[in-house]
Amino acid sequence: MYVQSYLFFSGRCDEALGYYEKHLGAKIHAKMRYGDAPPDQRPNSDAASDHIMYSNFSIGDTVLMASDDCINTNTKFQGFSLSLSVNTKDEAERAFNALADGGQVHAPLSETFFSPYFGMVVDRFGISWMVLIPGQQ
Repeated sequence: MYVQSYLFFSGRCDEALGYYEKHLGAKIHAKMRYGDAPPDQRPNSDAASDHIMYSNFSIGDTVLMASDDCINTNTKFQGFSLSLSVNTKDEAERAFNALADGGQVHAPLSETFFSPYFGMVVDRFGISWMVLIPGQQ
């Protein structure tokens, strides 16, 4: 069994992919636009042809999927966070600051009882992130 995150953006998927690629080193493995599908096989004929129907990308060892949700255009990310584990304070600060740019800091990076460096931020696309250096186990 395998569980994988699938993120739905409201027309900003391409922008989000480019941002994560530039700032988090994401690697885009697949990107298909609604316009690439035959008209009779599109899930919603009203979807903008340049919007992303499916994408597959990785950040480090984690593979994620994403698209522009053409059915529910009022997407809200609630009740979860993506946890980004890094090795150094410099990596944590770089990633955290990139995610905070245009977003909202919920907990600034600081030492905690469970991590040498931990912070929480919601990025400009509404995705909640926890950036941390894993603690000793």
